[in-house]
Amino acid sequence: MTWNGPLNKIDDYRYEIPQTYHGEHGNLKMRTSGMIYADDSMIQNIRMDNAPEQVANSTMLPGIVGKALAMPDIHWGYGFPIGGVTAMDFEKGVISPGGVGFDINCGIRLVRTNLDSADLNERGIKNLVNKMFENVPSGLGSKAKVRLSRKELDDVLTMGARSPVENGYGWDEDTEFLEENGCLDSADINCVSERAKQRGMSQVGSLGAGNHFLEIQKVSEIYDPAAAKVFGVSKIGQIMVMIHTGSRGFGHQVCTDHLRVLEQAVKKYDIWLPDRQLACAPINSHEGQRYLKAMACAANFAWANRQLIVHWIRESFEKVLGDSAENMDMGIVYDVCHNIAKFEEHMIDGEKKKVCVHRKGATRAFGPGKKEIPLKYRDIGQPVLIPGDMGTESYLLRGTNGSEETFGSTCHGAGRVMSRHQARKRWRGEEIVKNLKNKGIYIHPASLKVAAEEAPDAYKDIKNVVEITDGAGISKKVVKLVPLGVVKG
Repeated sequence: MTWNGPLNKIDDYRYEIPQTYHGEHGNLKMRTSGMIYADDSMIQNIRMDNAPEQVANSTMLPGIVGKALAMPDIHWGYGFPIGGVTAMDFEKGVISPGGVGFDINCGIRLVRTNLDSADLNERGIKNLVNKMFENVPSGLGSKAKVRLSRKELDDVLTMGARSPVENGYGWDEDTEFLEENGCLDSADINCVSERAKQRGMSQVGSLGAGNHFLEIQKVSEIYDPAAAKVFGVSKIGQIMVMIHTGSRGFGHQVCTDHLRVLEQAVKKYDIWLPDRQLACAPINSHEGQRYLKAMACAANFAWANRQLIVHWIRESFEKVLGDSAENMDMGIVYDVCHNIAKFEEHMIDGEKKKVCVHRKGATRAFGPGKKEIPLKYRDIGQPVLIPGDMGTESYLLRGTNGSEETFGSTCHGAGRVMSRHQARKRWRGEEIVKNLKNKGIYIHPASLKVAAEEAPDAYKDIKNVVEITDGAGISKKVVKLVPLGVVKG
């Protein structure tokens, strides 16, 4: 479908869906306006996807405050668009799993090194990628190297990244540089189904499939040397490692379980919706609270998952290069989640309010001074990690005070322009692997099918996406990173 509703241009980077738009929803009316961050070239593709309809739909939820927002990587999702951001009043608002997504706390972690790309020839990169592929289980249905007992799984769900660190999978300072220090304290294992726990026991410490990846990168441009230095980036050619994965089948099951409950809660609380996929419940209801506590368990699972993967990446570098991770300075720059709902305070209509911010395919991007930012970064702003696809650059940005208009949020990646099915019809996996090799990028995919599905041209131009967020002032570029070697799940 194509969006034929109004999109009023506000400036070079903002388009508004006016509150007067009613669409096909009869008596249901928008409670606020919608805002999409895009430029003239991108807005045409966004219209073709009809994702603006989902932005408009989200404005009809009870208790929404401010505007319903969509980042430039917006595309069609379940209920809410991927790239969608909404804030709900703590007392009167609702919580909706569709505004979080199925892969709860899918996120990005960036690890620095003091290595230089000149020290790693093509063979060195290939050996590192192959060792990471060997050490980190990947692909559809992948099982972790460690199978947890029920007690160990419960520790992961309640403690997040602290659990593996306390068991020797990481450094003591690692959790300092994770969003929420790698743990949501509201987690309650009693709100998680037996089915979800069974799925999770064998998957902590695995990459999974789809667009999840491990990527060896080098710094190719530094836009803000002062901020880069604070983030641990000191030179062109510096080697970095980026990790992208989430809560695997555990998070998917948590979302599925609670969607069924909230679909019934909509009737119980007499909530009228333009789309049943927006199933929700009042934040302070029994159903809403149980979902939030289960969601926190899934978020903690994802932080622990990425922590185990960091440990095995460090081991891979040690094995291949014959040096210790400490000597190679393999510290964590930061970890961001981009499928989550969080309770935060934001200035809305000139008043500080406690709200529940839904970020679905969107990244927190707090500006300088926020207490939630590690002390080391507080004067600069939060590190923001925006990956490209496996053939293009990724970016390290910083949060700005200008992001208050987006409830401290920015984009999360390139955003698809083509379904996986369409990509498989257009490209062969062997062709993609060869093309990337010709660009100097070594890829080790879990399958050639995945290589075709994740073809670079199946995504928006990441440079364009990041230029929009930078131009709009909701996050600012610090460093560009280009891929050298990729493990694709």
